[in-house]
Amino acid sequence: MLKAHDAAERVAAEFLSMSEIYNTLPSIAPQPRGHGKCKEQEAHFFLCDYLSIDHELPDPVRLGEKLAELHLKSKSPTGQFGFQCITFDGMLPLNTTWNSNWSSFFTTLMHDVYKLDVKVNGFWQELDDTMQTTLEKLIPRLLDPLTAEGRSIKPCLIHGDLWESNIGTDVQTGEIYIYDACAYYAHHEKEVGIWRCEHHQMHDERYRNEYFKNIEPSEPIEEFDDRNRLYSVETLLINSAHFPGSETRRRALDELNWLIERYRDEMDGADVSVGVRNPTAWTAAPLSV
Repeated sequence: MLKAHDAAERVAAEFLSMSEIYNTLPSIAPQPRGHGKCKEQEAHFFLCDYLSIDHELPDPVRLGEKLAELHLKSKSPTGQFGFQCITFDGMLPLNTTWNSNWSSFFTTLMHDVYKLDVKVNGFWQELDDTMQTTLEKLIPRLLDPLTAEGRSIKPCLIHGDLWESNIGTDVQTGEIYIYDACAYYAHHEKEVGIWRCEHHQMHDERYRNEYFKNIEPSEPIEEFDDRNRLYSVETLLINSAHFPGSETRRRALDELNWLIERYRDEMDGADVSVGVRNPTAWTAAPLSV
């Protein structure tokens, strides 16, 4: 049950997200039953089957198998990246507008998540400089090769916020279930970017390694760990926007600067800005992106 000005939209998005996952692979999610407005309270509800689960960290092998099965079985209804509605990571809306180009889709997603972070935490020049370079040069450098030289990537249905609190193990059967999704169709590697983030407990490399035993990274494979680092930044900024003043904002800056330095000589154009780390206060100012 949710009380908020946008509660109706948020529970509807969760219902559609979980329905898409359940309809693709019923064994990985509780069956959604409905959503709507509560009769006697100014609140909205989402209803699904009850499962008796524990919240211990899931088995990496079984999780990797089931998650890969979801991704492999899924099929975008439009053949594009995105989703049928805006979905919500926590209380934050994600731009899931359909797009046939993954690099373009992720650029828009990152841009809008960055704007949400600035709205909460204020303008920070160092991060803004780095984000400009990320949006204009780094993302194209890392994601455009996925579809270069005749390559293609399949839009896969991802959960969208797959941290340990959104995964449970049935206490009777041992089956792994996922819930509380903000789903959309994405590059399959995007799903596990969150498992790199140290503020979550599943940053043990076993989780990523077991997943990639079942579904290989995309070509160029030698760059997949850098793509994973890039994808993790969206998670860091989402966390920063939920928890003002969080250290995850600085981690996002550090991760992007590391990638920019690594690919500086390969990125198109010479004007590459990197934010300089210093204890500058974060003060509100107009967005420059």
